[in-house]
Parts: sequence; structure tokens; C-alpha cells
Amino acid sequence: MANLLTEFLFPELGARGALIEFDEGVDAMLGSRPYPPAIRALLGDAVAAMPLLASHARFAGRMALQFQGKGALQMLVAQIDDQLQVRGMAKCSADADGDFAGLMQGGHLALLLEQETADRNYQAMVAVQGSTLAESLEHYFTQSEQLPTLLRLSGGGSRIAGLLLQRMPLGELSSSVENWEHLQALFATLGSDELGAVEGSVLLRRLFHAEHLRLLEPRAVSLSCRCSREGVATMLLSLGEAELREHLAEHQQIEVTCEFCGREQRFSADDIDALELKARMQPDNATRH
Repeated sequence: MANLLTEFLFPELGARGALIEFDEGVDAMLGSRPYPPAIRALLGDAVAAMPLLASHARFAGRMALQFQGKGALQMLVAQIDDQLQVRGMAKCSADADGDFAGLMQGGHLALLLEQETADRNYQAMVAVQGSTLAESLEHYFTQSEQLPTLLRLSGGGSRIAGLLLQRMPLGELSSSVENWEHLQALFATLGSDELGAVEGSVLLRRLFHAEHLRLLEPRAVSLSCRCSREGVATMLLSLGEAELREHLAEHQQIEVTCEFCGREQRFSADDIDALELKARMQPDNATRH
């Protein structure tokens, strides 16, 4: 099994779709922290949503779905880059619990697109609406993008998945209200438990066995963090030598834990000496103290 994003078309019904399946790496990424079950499931939904959102918008850079709140769930972030690398994290109280509306109440959910060309960045607020993250994203596409969209996410287990259907503009590739209503009726027969348990190719045949469905070549997706020791070292140098030495004097070493994957990097006084020396030997390095 593998992590795959499969896009498809209904050329005779004027609709497109995408299916994401994460069979590997879920527990390593989302199990790195002791998330309460409700948070773990919501974070899984957000991670499953990212490749589906990326299939809608080709970009060079990074896309993120980000929530900030003041309740039991303070932050939730899911990211995907143009190489289809996905990661996610959340900050919450140890006893955080409740349904989607309760956890997100009073907070702000945003879709961010950071392009390599800075003047093409994009940010949109997503209304916290409905009983699931999928319903909020459906509402966003219908209202903001003028694209009627159906979305189902299954993020609660060690295998997570998601399915998206989207109507083409009316008149394009036989798109019509009647055709869309037909696809809606078929999509409505899909349950989240079924989505998470059934292999994608079997699921699509089961849902749309009587329709002309054209599958595109699947693309590999990785559920992995981009953190590295080198990146952490660069961040530490940016803090300044005085702050680093003060911390070392008190704790003998510097420990940095990645918020996404939980990986811990440790730096001794000798490590910091080597980093400072390397920085001083690079005259054009902006991180020099």
C-alpha cells in the first residue's frame, strides 16, 4: 500500500474529483503527541483535506489550513507543499473534547497559499459552519469559489482518506444541474467509516459503477515533516549568541522539539561552538553574531 492522490473526471457529467489515501506514516506523524481522540480525529481530517485542496489549485510553494482559537483547541495547522509533502499539528488542552462545532467555536479558520512569488500569496477565511470540517470546506468552495463541492473526510484511524467531487462551470464538459444532482445522490451513499476502510479503486467502482469515470495517473503523497537539524541550527543562530550561552549555562544543552513530528534535536555547548564558527567563516551569511 502507499499514499496516493488520484484525480478523476466525469467527462459526460461535467464534474471532477480527487481521492486521497494515506496508508503509511499516519501514526508516526499524528501519534507523535498524546492528542485527545477528538483532536486526533479533527487533525486527521485536516491532513486528509490538504491533498484534495492542492488538487484544485496548482501552485509553487505551500498551502496551509490553519485554525486559531481561545478554547480547548488553541491551534491546528495542516500544510502541503508543491511536492505533495503533508504534515499537521495541533495545540490543545489535555482534556480537549467535543464535536467539531464545539472545538472550533469562537476561533478563526483560514486557508493560506504561500507562493514562491511573494506577490501571489493568498489568504481566505473559511466559515466554521456545519458539523464537520468537510462541511465547512464545502461551504467555502460553494460561496467563495462558486464551485459546488462535495467533500468527505475520514481522519480518525491509522488509515486516513478523503474524497472530493466538484462540479465544472455550467455548460463545461456537459456540466448541468441535473447531472450534478445525480452525482450528489451517489455521493450521499458514502459513509466516513466506509471511506476509511475500503481501498480507493474499489470504493470508486462501488460508488460510480454505472458512470464513465476517467482516472488520471495517481501521484505519490508523503506524510512527513520537513524539519531538519540544519534548519533548527539556523533558527538557533538567529536567536543570538548571548541568548544561547545564557541557556547553556543554565541547562547545559539546548533541546528543540518539532511541533509537527515531535522529533527532538539536542545541541551541546560544543555543537553551538561549531555552529558559531561555521557562521563566522561565511562572510555573506546574514545570521552572524
